[in-house]
Amino acid sequence: MNKKTVETKSNIAAGLLALFLGGLGIHKFYLGYTTPGIVMLLVSLFGVILLFIPTFVIGVIAFIEAILYLTKNPEDFHSEYVENEKHWF
Repeated sequence: MNKKTVETKSNIAAGLLALFLGGLGIHKFYLGYTTPGIVMLLVSLFGVILLFIPTFVIGVIAFIEAILYLTKNPEDFHSEYVENEKHWF
């Protein structure tokens, strides 16, 4: 009984995480993209030093990703972001 487990990620959950906590890269960690998540987290945190400009840019990127995640149907989302591991946009 060796069944291959298919990990499914919800486009709604990823979209809401990107919308509300996206500046911290939480949606990237949810999707299993550790490196992009760390990049977003560090840029947001160190953006404080540079007058919040990098933090604002990361927030805009997260907002765009939230809209993309929420407007995709679950099959397309799974194919594009889970199976093919599209990390950005």
